[in-house]
Amino acid sequence: MDPLRILITNITLATRTGTETYVRDLALALLARGHTPIVYSTDLGPIAEELRASSVPVVADLRAVAVRPDVIHGHHHPETMTALLHFAGVPAVFFCHDWVAWHDEPPRFPRLLRYAAVSLALRDRLVLQHGISEDRVRLMLNFVDVDRVAVRAPLPARPARALVFSNVATEDNFIATARRACRSIGAELDVVGASAGKVRADPAHLLRHYDLVFATGRSALEALAVGASVVVCDARGVGPMVTSGELDRLRELNFGLRVLRDPVTVEALAREIARYDPTDAGVVRNRIRSVASLAAAVDGLLALYREVIAEHTQQGAADFVGEQQATAAYLRALAPFGLLRAADACARRAEAERDDLAARLVRINNSLGGRVLAGYGPIKHRLLLPAYRRLAALFCGEPQ
Repeated sequence: MDPLRILITNITLATRTGTETYVRDLALALLARGHTPIVYSTDLGPIAEELRASSVPVVADLRAVAVRPDVIHGHHHPETMTALLHFAGVPAVFFCHDWVAWHDEPPRFPRLLRYAAVSLALRDRLVLQHGISEDRVRLMLNFVDVDRVAVRAPLPARPARALVFSNVATEDNFIATARRACRSIGAELDVVGASAGKVRADPAHLLRHYDLVFATGRSALEALAVGASVVVCDARGVGPMVTSGELDRLRELNFGLRVLRDPVTVEALAREIARYDPTDAGVVRNRIRSVASLAAAVDGLLALYREVIAEHTQQGAADFVGEQQATAAYLRALAPFGLLRAADACARRAEAERDDLAARLVRINNSLGGRVLAGYGPIKHRLLLPAYRRLAALFCGEPQ
């Protein structure tokens, strides 16, 4: 078949969340098969640089794309609608990846011919909350790049090393509880995730060193493909240990919100940890690597793209009036989304400023002036603050 030009949209490429790694893996796989992926986002970062280094075009302005794509693979409605309005006559598929995220609410547009959900819960969001016709919705389960995710050595009889693998987990909402549960069986716990301030460029290599992993979604899928024993959980709740008997059900729910049935407690975590079974984890690993591979997912996505392109071709003349009315309806509904997007941007700036202030404080306290004055306790602030500031400027480069 002829190669396709596929425009993939995403709200951000600045961090390493689920949709960003999805975009990276999909774009690289499409490129390897001779297709032309083009990635569009207005918020670029490490994933964008990774893709560009592999010769995948990444743009923050669609005017930089001088050819018309054959199909739009849309994540997140602001970017999807921007692409639809920029490229007249191009059909699209909208993918829903989250149950509550404002940017995952499905837009309506005449050329949006299919909607894809990565779990049964998200299919319900599309059909039962937003009125998308069921015959337009496809279940397209998440995948794992088994070439990127290497198999670990066989699990030990008892877990010795555990990992919280979650972007939403913090010491207060989940990590401290997981540490106590692991300590009760003599296992050491580490953490990888954005909220904990520990982000890894390629966590798949790290996963090989852990016997037990606490994760949800694509993170859980990667850990299973490595061969770790996985408890589905994060700050939102505790779900089951993934076993071969429950694998299909849990995968259809994307190891996500609907299986997080219990609050986060030491007792709930200990109950699931007690189900640790190295032999069954090996069965789960082999099954995941067989049915959830990136190669199989790309086969399904290419078939979906071609289905959409064929239907659009059969429709004939463009529905300009319908497109204008859909655009007007979208703009009327966009105001609250704009406020939410602005709030997200403010939160990211606040986090960056907090991290910068924390780093400056560490530099001051580790400077000669900081070490000298550290022993003076409260009187430092009352009597020695001017001298402290001058020493900080002298030894650390901090403004007085």
